[in-house]
Amino acid sequence: MIDGNKVLFSGMQATGTLTLGNYLGALKNWVTLSDEYQCFYSVVDLHSITVRQDPAELRKRARNLLTLYIAAGLDPEKNCIYYQSQVSGHAELSWILNCFTYMGELNRMTQYKDKAAKHADNINAGLFTYPVLMAADILLYQSDVVPVGKDQLQHLEITRDIAQRFNAIYGDVFTIPEPYIGKAGAKIMSLQDPSKKMSKSDENANASIYLMDDPDTIIRKFKRAVTDSEACVRYREEQPGICNLIDIYCACTGKTPEEVEKEFDGKGYGDFKLAVGEAVVDVLKPVQERFADLCKDKAYIDGIIKTNAEKANYYATKTLRKVQKKVGFPERIR
Repeated sequence: MIDGNKVLFSGMQATGTLTLGNYLGALKNWVTLSDEYQCFYSVVDLHSITVRQDPAELRKRARNLLTLYIAAGLDPEKNCIYYQSQVSGHAELSWILNCFTYMGELNRMTQYKDKAAKHADNINAGLFTYPVLMAADILLYQSDVVPVGKDQLQHLEITRDIAQRFNAIYGDVFTIPEPYIGKAGAKIMSLQDPSKKMSKSDENANASIYLMDDPDTIIRKFKRAVTDSEACVRYREEQPGICNLIDIYCACTGKTPEEVEKEFDGKGYGDFKLAVGEAVVDVLKPVQERFADLCKDKAYIDGIIKTNAEKANYYATKTLRKVQKKVGFPERIR
């Protein structure tokens, strides 16, 4: 706990461009969590280099992502918004935790298998030990809760296993994190394949709405969204494409699926797709405008980066020194 509040940790990779799914499914909800938790929101750029990155592009995307956190409504004075790479404790704790993690546990990680299949020419050790770095991210700040989707639940489980194993040997060192259970963020699916999540790495540009897409592009992508031949706006399993569009419309307008069905009763898909596109444009417009303003104020963003890196390092160092002492490393002479 920090100042009487439980600690929450989350982060996003500085690769690709954030999508509407990232915003409605996670980022928008993060804004409400700072009232209840002491939040650490990281730009997890250490994780990003398991796949080869263009250095200049990675730096640009990392800064854009940090700026987008703020543009989306995260208060940098209330939340600790920082670059993972600027807190050396992440890497230092990760090495120690590697020594308390079993090969069999890492072999069971489904994301490793998925990523190894996608990047067969670069199956590096970082891909394999990725869950240990993620455990270090979480445990470094004595996090009480971590918002996770189904695809990340396995990583939280191994984090808990590692922390419990360490605590069993050395005493009460790490807080055992719990998955964040609250109001679920909207699960936004691909506009071209509603059986899979909207992804910032999708090769089909029409499958995803990116946060910086202009209004014309957003409307055009929704007009091309996959639906079906039933030509009625109904929230049914047999209509996954329409269900996805209804979910997006509900997330943007606050309406329920039942209200959406009534609103578009007797209307065709063309009218509905246009309405969804316009609702998304309205939701993203203030974020885009705020982002543009923030990008012009280099000194302000630089100040946030410096201040929050110092704050993150302060709390990270407290945990790291405790761990180093427990495993037998010599004390640092100041």
